[in-house]
Amino acid sequence: MANKRRVPSPVNGQILPEGKPFTPGEKARECARKGGQRSAQVRRERADLRRQASMWLEENVSTDKNGNPLTGAELMIRVAVREMSKGNPKFWELLRDTAGFKPVDKVMVADVDQSVVNEVETMVKEVGASDL
Repeated sequence: MANKRRVPSPVNGQILPEGKPFTPGEKARECARKGGQRSAQVRRERADLRRQASMWLEENVSTDKNGNPLTGAELMIRVAVREMSKGNPKFWELLRDTAGFKPVDKVMVADVDQSVVNEVETMVKEVGASDL
């Protein structure tokens, strides 16, 4: 099927194929129902994948040189360390994130009164000085 040109429709900025107008009614309900069913199916599939990955990480999947069993997580860490020693930066990220040191992706910005900022800075400086 060739790529159909998609143009914005006049209702809620929805994009519909060939610029057909949005028509409420039985057809719209049927499309929404099918979309909901597909969404539920995808959620179930993703949940199954997460369960399978979790099971693999927890169960014994291999053995080391001495014959000791290794879980999937232990094996993953060993492979990551080996690849890190070769200089692969993706495995540095994997190990950092797995250890819980992933940098925060979101930054919250809020309007705060200057007196509150000064009070917090004073508390931080006092705690920092007492830790030395």
